[in-house]
Amino acid sequence: MQTIKQHKVFDGWLKVCRHDSSATGSPMEFAVWLPPQSEDGPVPVLYWLSGLTCTWENFAAKAAAFGPAAEHGIAIVMPDTSPRGLGLPGEDGDYDFGSGAGFYVDATVTPWADHYRMYTYVTEELPGLVESQWPLDGKQRGIFGHSMGGHGALVYALRKPDRYRSVSAFAPIVNPVDVPWGQKAFSGYLGADQSAWAAWDASRLIGNSSWDRPIRIDQGEADDFLGEQLQPEVFDKACSDAGVPLELHRHDGYDHSYYFIATFMADHLAWHARQLQP
Repeated sequence: MQTIKQHKVFDGWLKVCRHDSSATGSPMEFAVWLPPQSEDGPVPVLYWLSGLTCTWENFAAKAAAFGPAAEHGIAIVMPDTSPRGLGLPGEDGDYDFGSGAGFYVDATVTPWADHYRMYTYVTEELPGLVESQWPLDGKQRGIFGHSMGGHGALVYALRKPDRYRSVSAFAPIVNPVDVPWGQKAFSGYLGADQSAWAAWDASRLIGNSSWDRPIRIDQGEADDFLGEQLQPEVFDKACSDAGVPLELHRHDGYDHSYYFIATFMADHLAWHARQLQP
């Protein structure tokens, strides 16, 4: 692993790293922010999953997260949203498929299956790397994300409830099986057999998961993608049917951007701090 650069911020350190990933078979870049409390011993850790087209840098520069994270003594790990530069056919053709759009699944269709394995990368390889490199407490591990990344965060928590103690999302894609973004990604990465798609859909997973802790979602009411792509009411009903407590906060006037995320980031970090307490 190579540290590319680092910046001191809110008395902690943002470190940008590159390593050769066995999960994706390619170099991967990620960032980790270490709060000042990490100098005294292991701290809780949150994994942030970004949305379509993003890298770690969108969150680091725009989310206004490091001040509140320093207050609570929480580290944040920010992976990329896909492998990059592989030269696969169609890899860079669309903003919502291929580079920057890995959809946090393990692909099963050629040629994506050899490299687009973001589920294994984020849930297994990356924690094994960063939690052995820095003083991060894997027993106090949470996950959150935005849009495509919110989809990933919810799915990962529901599929691996023993691995995460908290989960939240901003404007997540909660019903990918039935919306255009999800249908395009799933057909490309997982194939035409839609029976395989349900394993990556939070609204379908919730009823079969052992997850029983609160989930938080914040959604802007002026989000251009709300009705067609996001559909939080579907997940709300699925949680209700499953008896899982969902805190769904809907906000008038807010859109899908990082202005929305930055507005409510401190609330999410305080919420995770409470959930992650031993």
